[in-house]
Amino acid sequence: MAEKMNAVFAKAPGGPEVLEVRSVPIPEPAPGEILIRVEAAGVNRPDLNQRKGGYPPPAGITEVLGLEVAGEIVACGSAVESFQPGEKVCALVAGGGYAEYCVAPAQQALPWPAGLSAVEAAALPETFFTVWTNLFRLGLLKRGESVLIHGGASGIGTTAIQLAKAFGAQVFATAGSSEKCERCEELGARSINYRNEPFEQRIQELTEGTGVNVILDMVCAEYLERNLSCLAIGGRLVVIAFLGGGQAELNIEAMVRRRQAILGSTLRPQSIDEKGVIARELKNQVWPLLEDREVLPIINSVHKLSNASAAHTELEAGDHFGKVVLTT
Repeated sequence: MAEKMNAVFAKAPGGPEVLEVRSVPIPEPAPGEILIRVEAAGVNRPDLNQRKGGYPPPAGITEVLGLEVAGEIVACGSAVESFQPGEKVCALVAGGGYAEYCVAPAQQALPWPAGLSAVEAAALPETFFTVWTNLFRLGLLKRGESVLIHGGASGIGTTAIQLAKAFGAQVFATAGSSEKCERCEELGARSINYRNEPFEQRIQELTEGTGVNVILDMVCAEYLERNLSCLAIGGRLVVIAFLGGGQAELNIEAMVRRRQAILGSTLRPQSIDEKGVIARELKNQVWPLLEDREVLPIINSVHKLSNASAAHTELEAGDHFGKVVLTT
């Protein structure tokens, strides 16, 4: 195996043009880690925030961008018993995915689902960990309940629509164009074009005034009051991002009267053990759906690692449907 690899860094905070490929030493797996020869890596909004200087990696984590990979294990650190070299996996990482090799905690790796391509496998970890954590573990979405998913055309949104449907929920989703709304409906959601009509009014019409049980939201402040108005009694609002700001006024009295809850989480700072629990739940409850092709990652486009700036430009433009992926 070579001693050097290509990896993508942001040379300074800024736009997509600040991304550059450097030749750096191949990392070595520490105890409990595996070294993966990367075939593909997912591109996610946190990567854009890191590139801009607003989402630095945790202490001790590489500055190489990238939060999810798929590839072949080429080495294992000590104390790794769940995998061995030669196995194909996908993995959630706290950084380092935009590279030809990447280390990952073994607990955060999952088998590469049978029948999926490298690009499809690389599109799984970040979105599936996020959706499972927030929609089912925090939001407690149950069979027979209803859910509103904002940003239905995103990687998170397309995953959430499919998983909510697979687990027996009634699904509604917002999107910003007629074409995106049509594609959300093909995945199993009743769609709402938020550019054409107030989503809170449409939800009241579609649910005959009862509202939805769970909302998965990445807008936050701009949508807070509107979200609570279309949330059912006892409903749960789960916030995963702040595209519309992170501060807003809240009528707590009305929320309490309706027994509503506001929850939220971020994935990257959670411990390896916590992420390991999520990985095991995904393997047991979601991976069979992937292998049966009942649920699939939706891929918008694929770029070479050397052209990561184009991938960032595309994701930032917001015209995509599903995931943007890099290949080595």
